[in-house]
Formats: sequence, C-alpha cells, structure tokens
Amino acid sequence: MTGLLEPRAIGQARTRDDGRKKVTGTAPYAYEAQVERPAYGHLIQADVARGECVRFDTGKAEALEGVLRVITPLTAERLASTEDAELAVLQDRDVAFRGQVIALVLAETSEIARHAAGLVDVEYDAQPYDTRFAADRSDLYKPDILNADFPSDTSEGDVETALHDAAVTVTETYTTAMYHNNPLEPHATTALWDNETLTLWDSTQGVHPMRSTVAEVFGLPGERVRVICPYVGGGFGSKGTPHANVVLAAMAARALPGRPVKLAVTRQQMFSLTGYRTPTIQRVRLGADRDGRLRALSMDVVEQTSRIKEYAEQTAAPTRMMYAVPNRATSHRLAALDVPVPSWMRAPGECPGMFGPEVAMDELAVALGLDPIELRVLNEPERDPETGNPFSSRHLVACLRTGAERFGWTERDPRPGSRREGRWLIGTGVAASVHPAKRMPGSTAVIRFENGRYTAEIGAADLGTGAWTVLPQITADALDVATESVDVRIGDTVYPAATVAGGSTGTASWGSALVASARAFRDKFGTEPDEGDEISADTPGNPAEDDYAMYAFGAQFAEVRVDADTGEIRVSRLHGTFDAGRIINPVTARSQFLGGMTMGLSMALHENSVLDPRFGHVVNHDLAEYHIATNADVEDLRAEWLDEVDPRVNPMGSKGIGEIGIVGTAAAIANAVHHATGVRVRDLPITLDKLLPGLPDACR
Repeated sequence: MTGLLEPRAIGQARTRDDGRKKVTGTAPYAYEAQVERPAYGHLIQADVARGECVRFDTGKAEALEGVLRVITPLTAERLASTEDAELAVLQDRDVAFRGQVIALVLAETSEIARHAAGLVDVEYDAQPYDTRFAADRSDLYKPDILNADFPSDTSEGDVETALHDAAVTVTETYTTAMYHNNPLEPHATTALWDNETLTLWDSTQGVHPMRSTVAEVFGLPGERVRVICPYVGGGFGSKGTPHANVVLAAMAARALPGRPVKLAVTRQQMFSLTGYRTPTIQRVRLGADRDGRLRALSMDVVEQTSRIKEYAEQTAAPTRMMYAVPNRATSHRLAALDVPVPSWMRAPGECPGMFGPEVAMDELAVALGLDPIELRVLNEPERDPETGNPFSSRHLVACLRTGAERFGWTERDPRPGSRREGRWLIGTGVAASVHPAKRMPGSTAVIRFENGRYTAEIGAADLGTGAWTVLPQITADALDVATESVDVRIGDTVYPAATVAGGSTGTASWGSALVASARAFRDKFGTEPDEGDEISADTPGNPAEDDYAMYAFGAQFAEVRVDADTGEIRVSRLHGTFDAGRIINPVTARSQFLGGMTMGLSMALHENSVLDPRFGHVVNHDLAEYHIATNADVEDLRAEWLDEVDPRVNPMGSKGIGEIGIVGTAAAIANAVHHATGVRVRDLPITLDKLLPGLPDACR
C-alpha cells in the first residue's frame, strides 16, 4: 500500500465540516473558553520609542474596585528563558519600541481592567531612537540567513557584463509597504494553572509549537503545558509563531493562584505586538536580447527588522528560480530600527518578492514590443535555474495559456490608454506566481477503531483553511472507507504532535502522516478491525525533495477601470489559474485561492501601515484607517485550476494552496493600471496621489 492514493473522497466538493458551528456562533474560540471565575487582563504599552521606565505609579489603579493586580517589571516573575527578546516580557524596565508592553492590569472584568490601565502613571527616561527606513542608510547589514533558511545573497554568472551587453534593459526600484495581518479574531488567550500544570486556550496556528515555546520560556517540561485550539478566526501567519501576549497571559494566571485569566490583544495593540510584513525596497535589473530572451537578472532588497530581534524575509528568493536566466544575482540587506518585531504574513518572501520582478517583466515586455505572456513563455526554464534539478511538475505556461483564453486576453490592444468607456480608462494586466510545495517532518497521526468508527488524531490546527474538512477525506481514502465513517480530532496537544499550519505545508504534512498511519493500520488489522485496534505513524521523509524542485504555480489576470478625472481605481475582473497538484476539496480550495487574491488586491490598492517616524508607531492602527479590501472592491472574482497530479510531492499528489493566490495579484493589478493609463506606479499601494500627476491631460 504505497504510492499515490486512489481518489474517492479526495476531489469531492465536501461542505466545510466546521461551517455550521462557525455561522451559528457555537464554535468555541480561545477567549470563549468555559472556565470558572476568570480574571481579565489589559496591556499597558510604552509611550516612547526607546528609553527606560524609571517610575511606575500604580496606586490609583490598584485602589479601583475590582482590580486584582498590576504587574510591572518590578513585580513580574522571572522567566526561565529570555533568549527570545520578543517573549522576554516585563523582565526589565527598558523600552525597545513604542507599543512594547510595560505593565499588565488584572481585574474582575475587562472593562475595569481597561479603565485601570489608563490610571497607571509611568515616567520615562526617553532616549534617542531611529525608525527611518531607507535604502541609503550607511548601517544596512547582510543577515546570515533568511526566513526558511534561504541564503541571503546568491550569484550565478556575470550579471554586470550581461547587463552591459544586453540589447534592452530595465532598471527600476519598487517598494512594498508595511502590512499588518489583521485577522478578524484578535490574538487571544485563556490561561489556567493547576498544580503547576499550565493550560492555554490560545488562538494559534500550531498547538505543539506553541507548547514547546511556552514550556521553554517558563522552564517547564512539555507535558506540563497543554494548548487547546479547535478553531482560529484567521491568522495569515501572525499566529504561526508565539508573541508576547501568550507569555503575559500565562504569567498573569500564575500571579492569581487558582484563577484563570483571559487576555485579548485589542485591534490597536495588534499593530505593535503581533508581527507584520516588513516593508521592502527592491532594485530590479533585467537585461534581454532583442527577441526577449533574458540574459541577466539582478534583485537587491532592503528590509527592516527590529533592533531586539532579527527577522529577514526571503524577498528575492523566487527570482532565483522563476525564469531561465544565465546570469543572476540577488541580495538582502536589513535596517535594524527601534520598531516592533516583523514576522510572517501570508506567503512571506514570495508575496512581496514577486511584485517588483513581475512588474519589471511587464516593463520589459513594453520596451520589447512583446506580449507579456509571450515574454514569460519565452523564458520558461526546463530545470530549476537555482539547483539544476528537474521540477516535480511545472505547468506555468499552461496556467498562462489557459488563463488567457478564459480571461479573453487575445482581445487586448497592447497600447496603454487605448480602451475607454465614458470617463473610465480600462486596462488589463497579468503576472505569474509561485510558492514552494513542501511537507514538513515532525507530525504523528494515530488511527483507532472505536464504536464501529475510525478515529484519526493529530494535533493540527485549522486556521480557516479547511483542515477539519479535508483531513477526513484523506484518511478515508487511505483506509478505503467512506468519509462518513471517519472522525478526525485536531487542535489540542493531547493529540500527537503536528507541525505549524504555515508555509502552505499543513495538508501535505498532516495528510502524509495520516496516510502512513492508515496504511499501517490496514496492513496490521485488515478491513475488519476489532474494537480498540490502534496504530500511529509519522510524516515520512520524501527522498524526491533532494532530486526535484517542488513548487506550485499560477497566473493572475486583472482588469481595472480608472476614472480619468479622479484617478479612482476599480477592479472589474480578477481571475486566477493555478497549477497546484491534485485538489483535495474544490470548495475549500476555491475559498483559499479567492481569499489570497483578495488579499493581493488589498495589498495593491489599499493596505499601508503608516509609521510616523516622529513617534515611532503606526498611526492608522485600526480598521477605520487601515483599509482592507471588501467584496465591493472586485466585481468578477474567479479561481480555477489545472487538472494536475504531482506524484512526487506527497501521497495525495497535492500542493499547498493557502498562499499562492496572493503572490502575483498585486503585480497583475499594477500592470493593468499601467495598461489603462500609461502611468507606471512602482510603489504600493497604488493611491490617487501616485496616479493623478501622471495622467495625461487628454484623459481628463
């Protein structure tokens, strides 16, 4: 029983198993954990960007009826590990960035806690700080390693000579903004200590990684920490790694023996405490022959990180393998600033990193007089340019061709500004997308036969991507039974270990463990097991990863309408065609593709965390001022995929789909705006101030 699964349940459009509970409000989230006599916490944040808290006056707060404790660096417990500076909360009086937690109020109600927090008076010794992000800084440095263990710099061939000899070149700088994940459910935790055992109901993308981190911080053996998370109200990467709020909740509960504590990070506080996507400055250089064949590609990226903890996003990584270019060079440089710690956001690296190169490819196509699709097809590599390995499967050209046919690309007049309906200038654009297709080691699944049914247990987390729904389908096919005969239990560390839901690896990793366990179960117990029969198995290694380059691909097509008088942009059509292996469930898959594309649209036109360098904090720190795309922002939104199975990636033949939808979307929209208006905006988001000055008078 090896090789690819024979699909029966896989591929069926099964309605979400957790859907009814979520829409009826009966799905329990972290803050709603049913505990007795909970206390409530509210965070107090620093008002300076750098300095030291020299005095805390907590008297008024502590005198308020209903206040239980005010915890400051003077009264907080000492943590066993302070190696991670982001998690070493209340261990000293130093302030590393504005918004850092400097105290915590505990009270009988959340309202009292919030009120009391406003009564705590803190005196600072403010010190000079630096929050200026720019590419011309003299203190930029090369990180040793990037996120996901990518090397910081790479070089192949002679880029400078190839650029000098190229018939046509593009040299431009592109920027992406600072973005905040903003899941609808804020980061929230309910914490309870019982006989030195800690239970956390936490909104997390990985209960077992969370347990490991918390256990280390508090110096506990792992078995004395339990993390429960059956449902997550969105995360987009921000809940893929623990932040200070989890440690604070556990610390607060230990300060109130016998009482649980509920702590929810407010929307405004999330902008300082739960990560964000670093802004990027991307210098992209392309060189090509007159026929459009690329001869050189260079991408130099500048990003920001926090002075207290380094995070380096792999922004230039996708350019290393996307197109056939004999001469390539990429680099990453960081500016360490007095700002909060950046972290994961949907498709880290690939999402911002494909914006500059895919807009540059459009600029090159214009300079050459080539169709943008044909330029990409012309430079399609036979093997991975970075490793030299063959692709396990690569159907980007089919995505471009199929998507173009469905979108009606052939009707396009290539001249910018050539199509107009009344006051609306209409344009279309395309961009390619890519994301690694991996499975991670470190998950274990148990299959058990009980009460005449099959039960599968694995400590996975469903952050809205559909694990509750697709894991039973995978298990059913591996056991060769009906999906209705399988129960899957996830979201709790009482179940076997599972890797984080991130990097588009969840289904591939957990599904592989479930398949291995189900096959072992069948091999040992046959098709008529006895009550209590049970077996476990780990996610197996994949030897093909050493011999093949494994990626999902896609092509996004956008049509925009730009008001010639006001510069208002509307996306009238946004279509995506994807090469993502076998689709486990069309319902959940389409939701993921559309969600990613909508986030990419939001990135292109709206999202921008505005950091005021005078004070060192994001000023538009709520959903009234931090604008996010809604269903009114696109009229015709479609996601389709190729009928493809990759036999080398995992037993399901599937690839991750949670992130690739966002990757090329912003570039496709930017290219469409140029086609509509003739104005090339290289700095996201594309706002009126960037577009209006370039609109020719003839358009108005």
